[in-house]
Amino acid sequence: MGNIIELKNITKTFKDGFEAVKDFNLEVEKGSFVTFLGPSGCGKTTTLRMIAGFDTPTEGEILLNGKDISKLPPNKRPINTVFQRYALFPHLNVIDNIAFGLKLKKLPKDEIRKKVKKALEIVDLEGFEKRKIQTLSGGQQQRIAIARAIVNEPEILLLDEPLGALDLKMRKEMQLELKSMHDKLGITFIYVTHDQEEALTMSDKIVVMNEGKIQQTGTPEDIYNEPKNAFVADFIGDSNMFNGVMTGDRKVRFCGHEFVCVDDIENGTMVDVVVRPEDVIITEPSKGLITGTVDSAMFKGMHYEITVLSGKNEIVIQTTKRSEPGEEVGLIVEPDNIHCMIAEHTINKIESAVNSDYSLDFLDGELKADLTEIIPGAVFKDGVLYNAHSEEIDVSKIKIIISITHSDIEMTDNLDEGLLTGRIINLIYKGDHYSYVVRVDDHEIDLVVNDEDLWNMDDHIGLIIPPECIKYSLKK
Repeated sequence: MGNIIELKNITKTFKDGFEAVKDFNLEVEKGSFVTFLGPSGCGKTTTLRMIAGFDTPTEGEILLNGKDISKLPPNKRPINTVFQRYALFPHLNVIDNIAFGLKLKKLPKDEIRKKVKKALEIVDLEGFEKRKIQTLSGGQQQRIAIARAIVNEPEILLLDEPLGALDLKMRKEMQLELKSMHDKLGITFIYVTHDQEEALTMSDKIVVMNEGKIQQTGTPEDIYNEPKNAFVADFIGDSNMFNGVMTGDRKVRFCGHEFVCVDDIENGTMVDVVVRPEDVIITEPSKGLITGTVDSAMFKGMHYEITVLSGKNEIVIQTTKRSEPGEEVGLIVEPDNIHCMIAEHTINKIESAVNSDYSLDFLDGELKADLTEIIPGAVFKDGVLYNAHSEEIDVSKIKIIISITHSDIEMTDNLDEGLLTGRIINLIYKGDHYSYVVRVDDHEIDLVVNDEDLWNMDDHIGLIIPPECIKYSLKK
């Protein structure tokens, strides 16, 4: 059907320098249901507000049917928005709330009446015309807010967490209602949520976001079954995640065992391995590829959630059959259900300039690096650094790469102990340890740290890094 909206290289930086959206590129097909999914603060609502016209991009273009609307005011765009707080007028009844925008356009009364009647039919609230807003339930108010938006016949309907104020049962009902409305109307829906189930239930396309960037775009099936990175795998649905290494042709080693898989990745490559809990089969110990002991069994209504300890690894299984704590079991995972992703990076790398006194600019010279060991042929003579041709080296043109492996960093709650301090901005459990992303104070860098202990999001911590674990190299 062609694209109705295109976002090209969109960046949004606020006055305080905070970059909420970074180099965002997306094509939205006409008539589709697209969902922006991600944790709080990931930039999804800011992106929606730019499409609506409430915010202006710092960089990039927003094209509507091929024309740039980046600077067009909201009332000039064929776009309507439904917010989490429905913003209905409490002093007006249902019909006047829905008709408000039409009256501003000075449409004839007969036309307004027909349009309102049709909108009420679509949201299944015929006969509610004279009701006061205060007498309606949360779900009914949400439908009125949608009716008020669709009565203007927009080309695009934006929905910013519209089900957030409803209870769980009503939210599930409204998910199906919204999908049905979308099918009836045939207009483009762009939806914002942090709820994975909502996104998987309703969307044609899901845009997973984190830290202002797109992590993956695809169908619900693609996002769930073929996550592109560890963040997506961890955020979408339940998952077991492990560090692994490719050991041969479609073979991967994790949890102390070699498994056949379907991912064709080069031998020796470090990978993140994802196995969904529903894809682990519990069997007799003698028949399992992995053996372990049941640590806990919890009834969850549709299934039991069984946790098995195998060595240091913790494996979660969802099954309809109960296993007893303390029971020895075997575990099987079919090749199709093992998903391997190339690990994004296994070593933290920090780039540093060199000061005129030959110290590293990073950490104001606290790190002691011998440049004669880093720069081939370099020697010091009378306090001056020369190359192999006895020419003075201009250190302003040199960059040094500082490398630290994830497991060589120790986390501490004593900030004075750490070489660096920072806040935890993300964490993923990987079977026998947690993988943390720590945003370092006063530096625009994130470090990945492995730790067996559980810390909380946003904890302010110190990072202890033994000098002998820091490697230096010349940036090529």
